[in-house]
Amino acid sequence: MPEAIDRYLKKYGFKAFSPKAVLFDMDGVLYDSMPNHSIAWQKSMEKFGIKMTAHDAYATEGARGIDTIRTMVRQQQGRIISEEESQRMYDEKSRIFHEMKEAPVMPGIKELMSQIAAQGIGIGVVTGSGQRPLINRLLKDFGNYLDVEHITTAYDVSRGKPAPDPYLSGLKKFGGLNPWEAIVVENAPLGVEAGVAARIFTIAVNTGPLPDECLLDKGADLLFPNMQNLSDSWKSIVL
Repeated sequence: MPEAIDRYLKKYGFKAFSPKAVLFDMDGVLYDSMPNHSIAWQKSMEKFGIKMTAHDAYATEGARGIDTIRTMVRQQQGRIISEEESQRMYDEKSRIFHEMKEAPVMPGIKELMSQIAAQGIGIGVVTGSGQRPLINRLLKDFGNYLDVEHITTAYDVSRGKPAPDPYLSGLKKFGGLNPWEAIVVENAPLGVEAGVAARIFTIAVNTGPLPDECLLDKGADLLFPNMQNLSDSWKSIVL
């Protein structure tokens, strides 16, 4: 792991790697929720004449939902729709998602958070979602490690992932940390791209069906097969 950190520091010309916060994506990282999201995306978009595959759902994960919809409408129907129309379509996706069985907490994540908290490192969440029920669940499940002031949602930024804005916002919520003072944990290509664009040390965890190359090609500094494996390896990353 020290080699990956050395490469990161050399890449940006930073002098030290001194993590004071870990910024987690939510879906596919904290919760095994992407299968539900994939189904909800496909069912909801079909109602509006938009074809969205499971691969599309995973490949666009992490972006603001309204941005994904506007892009797909433009590509498939040749229309430019307003944020308001896109929001109405996204509300239907959210309705279907919330009618589904609640997704389980990802194995290994609470153990990992416990280690991070014991090191005196802060924990934040940076998600492309924004529904209040999801935020409430985050606080219920991870309230020992997380508070609402350190949750960044789609409504905190005008540009979602893969732009760096969500993770830059996450840094600000910890008092304005520098990039070398944080770690991003992501499972989605767009999320990895956002973390890298923010110049934060970015760990990819491939909890979905996409090939590892989809994450590595976006610049992930480290790659793990699941959250439990990351938890087991944590002390070799942050001593």
